[in-house]
Amino acid sequence: MEDRVISAKEQGGDKSWDLTLRPQTFNEYVGQNQVKSNLDIVLKAAKGRGEPLDHVLLFGPPGLGKTTLAHIIAKEMGAGIKVTSGPAISKAGDLAAIITNLQDGDILFIDEIHRLNKTIEEILYPAMEDFALDIVLGKGPSAQILRLDLPKFTLIGATTRYNLLSSPLRDRFGVTSRLDFYNEQELSAIIKRSAGILSVGIDDSSRNEIAGRSRATPRIANRILKRVRDYAQVKADGNVDMKLTKEALELMAIDKYGLDDLDRRLLSVIVENFKGGPIGLNTLAAAVQEEAGTIEEIFEPYLMQLGFLARTPKGRVATEKTYKYLGIERPEGNKLF
Repeated sequence: MEDRVISAKEQGGDKSWDLTLRPQTFNEYVGQNQVKSNLDIVLKAAKGRGEPLDHVLLFGPPGLGKTTLAHIIAKEMGAGIKVTSGPAISKAGDLAAIITNLQDGDILFIDEIHRLNKTIEEILYPAMEDFALDIVLGKGPSAQILRLDLPKFTLIGATTRYNLLSSPLRDRFGVTSRLDFYNEQELSAIIKRSAGILSVGIDDSSRNEIAGRSRATPRIANRILKRVRDYAQVKADGNVDMKLTKEALELMAIDKYGLDDLDRRLLSVIVENFKGGPIGLNTLAAAVQEEAGTIEEIFEPYLMQLGFLARTPKGRVATEKTYKYLGIERPEGNKLF
């Protein structure tokens, strides 16, 4: 999973790319038009009143631009931004050290906010509502609570697992926006912009081909562009055409739907080992030797969008489209989807 080209999860080599290719303004940010419009209105209203922005929650599958949006919001507000993640804040002192170093109007961005432990989450409530931090000094009957006043900051939380956020935490965000998958036209525009920044010559048909196999995710589109660029550099003069693009994609085993060997194995297991389902998530995870969370967060959203997989109260079920894709005849009596 770590080196999977079409994994939407951030990989080590993505960090420098994100800094290079990350849009700096809403105008440069392609797609998510409704989210951008809503945020633009909220930003302008907050600036007009001279107040900090309401706390913002961004959720959706990985690789769609939640971190990029957080940086754009900070730039549009003319504010500083501190970036951290839920797993990185393990103690109350970690949170206190971060928040007390913020200035009025600054933005605290917490990625994977659903992974905050409950103790930290409860300390965060008064910080978000009252801009105050309650610190417990001592233990037992002699313990005292010290309340520290905080600067008026904006918390931007990002999560791929909205359902794992507690209701009290969700309720404290004034703005909640869901990021959806991108269409091929939007991805092609992103690839064109990225290729320009990287000085890569690429024709329209190649851009469209990469866009069609990028699982509707900008991070994957940029990663495939990088691999195709490398292939063109080694096999030709560095300019990307349709022939080189298809050769590179074939080498990466990415088919026309954007599926790779791991996707095909998961679908095959459901169809061949479990007669098309229904199959429980944990059983499926054990059968393909992946974590249940990985299947639910990484594999399923895109497979369901394509219509290859359906969730039912009894478990996961392969659709008619899956049988056609795998070239397998569906058993009689199994006609749910």
